[in-house]
Amino acid sequence: MALLELHDVSGGYGPVQVLHGLDLTVDEGEVAVVLGANGAGKTTLLRAISGIISSKGEITFDGKRLDGRRTEAVARAGIAHVPQGRGTFTELTVEENLRLGASVRRDGDVGADMRHWLEVFPRLGERRSQEAGSMSGGEQQMLAIARAMMGRPRLVLLDEPSLGLAPLITRDLFERLGQLNREDGLTMLVVEQNANLALDMGDRGYVLETGRFVATGPAADLKNDDAVRKAYLGF
Repeated sequence: MALLELHDVSGGYGPVQVLHGLDLTVDEGEVAVVLGANGAGKTTLLRAISGIISSKGEITFDGKRLDGRRTEAVARAGIAHVPQGRGTFTELTVEENLRLGASVRRDGDVGADMRHWLEVFPRLGERRSQEAGSMSGGEQQMLAIARAMMGRPRLVLLDEPSLGLAPLITRDLFERLGQLNREDGLTMLVVEQNANLALDMGDRGYVLETGRFVATGPAADLKNDDAVRKAYLGF
């Protein structure tokens, strides 16, 4: 069943159009991956879904139209956005960041969720009183994901989660994301340049070039398609 659907979505910044008539589907419980070079429009796509930029076309989440709604309304509908560069509040502690992540919820009982995510990411548990800005890039990325999960989202948008991370840390991060999908049924739309790792984790893939999808299909098919790999994925 489709959880997120985009139909003929275009958008950009002022007079500059970046996205051109995109159609995209993410089923419930699925990991969908958007791949493409720098400047292809990947970040703009996530911003359009989140309501950070204005867009044209239809964006539907759980059967309800989201296009034209404010970012806060999109978050309350059940979509969490982990932006490129992590977006942690560097002067706040790990625990304070996590509590902020729960601010979109209507219930006030966040203690159990906090304990859960500090167990899922034990390095955060060790640093719960530490300022986020003093942690490593990998730890800050874990914090950004845990903070997003504190809102109990049904869909998480991840913008370049491996950016700036060492290969071993990146692999560990993707293993944890895959575990969240398999064990918790978390639906994800992941924008990523590390095509190999992303397609290994993903169910469905989209290749974006200059604001248009040039290839779509099951992630395994895209990974094994020599023409797609050589032309767009760089491996």
